[in-house]
Amino acid sequence: MVAQIIDGKLFSRKLRDQVAEHVNALKKENNVTPGLAVVLVGEDPASQVYVRSKGKQTIEAGMNSYEHRLSENTSEEDLLELVNRLNDDNEVHGILVQLPLPEHINEDAVINAIDPVKDVDGFHISNVGLLATGQNSMVPCTPLGCLLMLKDLHGSLSGMDAVIIGRSNIVGKPMAQLLLSESCTVTITHSKTKNLEEMVGRADIIIAAVGRPEMVKGDWIKPGATLIDVGINRVEGNDGGKRLVGDAEFSSCSEIAGAITPVPGGVGPMTIACLLVNTLVACCRKHKLAEPYIIPN
Repeated sequence: MVAQIIDGKLFSRKLRDQVAEHVNALKKENNVTPGLAVVLVGEDPASQVYVRSKGKQTIEAGMNSYEHRLSENTSEEDLLELVNRLNDDNEVHGILVQLPLPEHINEDAVINAIDPVKDVDGFHISNVGLLATGQNSMVPCTPLGCLLMLKDLHGSLSGMDAVIIGRSNIVGKPMAQLLLSESCTVTITHSKTKNLEEMVGRADIIIAAVGRPEMVKGDWIKPGATLIDVGINRVEGNDGGKRLVGDAEFSSCSEIAGAITPVPGGVGPMTIACLLVNTLVACCRKHKLAEPYIIPN
């Protein structure tokens, strides 16, 4: 068996196109333009790349992009003051504070200072609680992207056995809530789980989000399972340079799985696309407009 490759680049492009269509309609019919504010503290190279990409794709979707770049030495008080200003800015519908923050700043305090309605990362404790209880919330972007790809592939997920490897607040836990809402049977595992291979081996859906390079092997998974690889790990290549790999060993898993996301080019592109979806949803909620139903064709 050779697995179907789930093309996250293509899927995310279709998703961004649909967002752009909705944004254009909002402008014409309601004279409203969604606005996303991204705050970057410090000079972390990876974060700078992400912020540039987010700004570019925000503008391409027809939204307003507001970037706030602060020095590494910015105080927590000054950052919270900026967040409060953005909360009060009617032109800003979504706020994202790029993580990680410098060590002297309390990330939880900053995240929970964001207006939950504008929390397009879905990390605010109110949104976490709403998601856990099946109510309308802002859904974290990476799990949302994974869910969209799964539903596009399978249609209904009802009754499927899903195993999540990883228990983070960003991916593992919200992913479990989303899959439960789709009537999956969900097991959360992690690096210290006993009999991990056995648990993974029974799953119809595997979400690998543990942060360990190529941890999941082909002989762990049952034939035909769907493997969504959230991991992004830099490892040394044969030429001495660096290469990106996921949390699953692609070469062996792709021979057993029914479908698999590659790294790079799988889940990664979906994260920013879903950020745009969340910004659009936040804008519609702010102006009491019908929320878009977005599933790429």
